[in-house]
Amino acid sequence: MRSPDIHQTYVHPARLILILSLAPTVGLGIGRFAYALVLPDMRDTLLWSYSAAGFMNTVNAAGYLAGALLASRMIRRFGMVASVRWGTLACVLSLALCAVSGNFYILSFARLLAGVGAAAGFIGGGTLAATIAQSRPERANFLLSLFYAGPGIGILASGLVAPFVLQGFGPGSWWIVWWAMTGLAVVMTIPVLLAPLHDGVATAAATSAKFAIAPVVIYLAGYFLFGAGYIAYMTFMIAYVRDAGGGAAAQSAFWSLIGISAFATAWVWRRVLALDRGGLATMIILGVNAIGAALPIFGQSVWLLAISALVFGVAFFAVVGSTTAFVRFNYPPQAWPAAIAAMTISFGIGQTLGPIVVGAITDAVDSLSFALNVSAAMLALGAVLSAFQRKIAQKP
Repeated sequence: MRSPDIHQTYVHPARLILILSLAPTVGLGIGRFAYALVLPDMRDTLLWSYSAAGFMNTVNAAGYLAGALLASRMIRRFGMVASVRWGTLACVLSLALCAVSGNFYILSFARLLAGVGAAAGFIGGGTLAATIAQSRPERANFLLSLFYAGPGIGILASGLVAPFVLQGFGPGSWWIVWWAMTGLAVVMTIPVLLAPLHDGVATAAATSAKFAIAPVVIYLAGYFLFGAGYIAYMTFMIAYVRDAGGGAAAQSAFWSLIGISAFATAWVWRRVLALDRGGLATMIILGVNAIGAALPIFGQSVWLLAISALVFGVAFFAVVGSTTAFVRFNYPPQAWPAAIAAMTISFGIGQTLGPIVVGAITDAVDSLSFALNVSAAMLALGAVLSAFQRKIAQKP
């Protein structure tokens, strides 16, 4: 049965959620992760250390954390749909700013803005997607997975474009890549602006429910470690592939494999995401994510790196999806925005600290391999902690 409070003109829930998924496609798939593709050229051209390069993702993550902290207030004042749309437009603006200047402070502001916008789009979009998915309870987990597979589109698109732009225009052409990413983001933002999305009764109840941290503190700790661990892999793996001798084609193939495997998320994990048993689903998926991140430890062969990208990618966005499934199983709809925001804040703190810490480790030991080992260890520990989360007993 469809929900008229969500959209007055009926559109199939899967189509609406796929349109919503374009918000994190722009904010995360392009706005955050495309940076890894241009990082080596920016570092060489602008003479950055690994710490400085990591700082750019740290400030992006700090913006994401700030956006998560402000999400409830933004949703209450402007509504979920407006938060998604304005957040996505902010990400487009940030990409354009990255293209116009090599100034460290301007680039830092652009990365900060992208983080704030991505958080607004992700929390508002995730809550709307969860609400829309409820219109088809028998397929809710599958429908919700479509939202979290969305950033794979951005990863795939940027992977097919950025390395070849850099190869075609030569060293120092990082700013041209940012213009190309801006163009991609504009195209993907148009459907989000035109879709028949309506807040309905969702926003009225959204921010009124309380969220208690104590019952889920161990789960939040595991999600914090996921945030700290995954971002190092996504920030520095392209540099690792390049240092291993991989040219534009190898870098494009590696990045595209992560994006392609993300599309399989909804099908691969639908039964796992249906497990209403505390943190079990997150433990399983995050464990697979840790295995994918650990594979480069054993060598730099083409096949090993390809398997690493596929395994990491298929689990990466599913971890985020598992936390929303956890929220949906354990809290009433009125508490979803607050609960998703709390999860995002924990994740945001982790990914704020992750890039600059791993960048500093890399500078200190002069080894990307060692830094990636630390990343994989954090993901594995996050999986272990998630295993101890029990289902939350609801008050009558």
